[in-house]
Amino acid sequence: MVVRRGSIVGVLAALTGVMFPGVTPSAGQAAAPAITVAAASDLQTVLPEVASRFQRDTGTVVKVSFGSSGNFFAQIQNGAPFDVFLSADIDYPRRLVESGHADVNNLYEYATGRLVLWTRSDTGIDVRSGLESLKNARVRRIAIANPEHAPYGRAARAAIRDAGMDDVVKGRLVLGENISQAAQFVESGNAEVGIIALSLALGPALRKSGTYFLIPSTAHPPIQQAAVVLSATKNGERARQFLAYLKRTDIRQLLERFGFTPPLAQAR
Repeated sequence: MVVRRGSIVGVLAALTGVMFPGVTPSAGQAAAPAITVAAASDLQTVLPEVASRFQRDTGTVVKVSFGSSGNFFAQIQNGAPFDVFLSADIDYPRRLVESGHADVNNLYEYATGRLVLWTRSDTGIDVRSGLESLKNARVRRIAIANPEHAPYGRAARAAIRDAGMDDVVKGRLVLGENISQAAQFVESGNAEVGIIALSLALGPALRKSGTYFLIPSTAHPPIQQAAVVLSATKNGERARQFLAYLKRTDIRQLLERFGFTPPLAQAR
């Protein structure tokens, strides 16, 4: 089940053995070297496995916080002590480079995200017609991420406009703080459908409990996702090592398994 940020971090840490903020070694156990990563919420289904593999291969613990890319961007500008930023919008890392908060030589476009229309299996709503399904009388609330600071929310609004559904959704949108919370609104029954990340829909819980329709990538601007090492890091070597790890073939294949398509830079 997709849950709110505070609890999903603990759940993922327990499932993968990856250390997250607030998790400390047991008594008598020496602290392992660590890096802190601010990660977009659409990575919650796959990043714990990436971090676990990285720790196994390098001995470096990855402490991850999940949230909206826009909120992390603001926090980093205000001095938040992260080593690496994995954004769901490449524009945020680029702006951090421009402001001196990150190094352009350590910016890597790691994937392109995809949107889906998702509903629980017990709603009786057939989403196979795509966003036309929003006209179904059963659909009273539609969850999306807040477009003001969540890239998937902006993409969802663009897809709604592209489908000519602005009037249909008026007064029925429920905004999540990030894409994971938007998914939680639908999974918990606080919304009948949601426009969420494919990566979340392919996660174990949502895959078992619901169905989805893949929204054409032409219906919205591309969700270009990028990672960057931050200038304020005190763990530059390990942070750059993690960035290089994301470029490995097996890690790219893992991302693709969870619905991320290759970066546009590679596709061209």
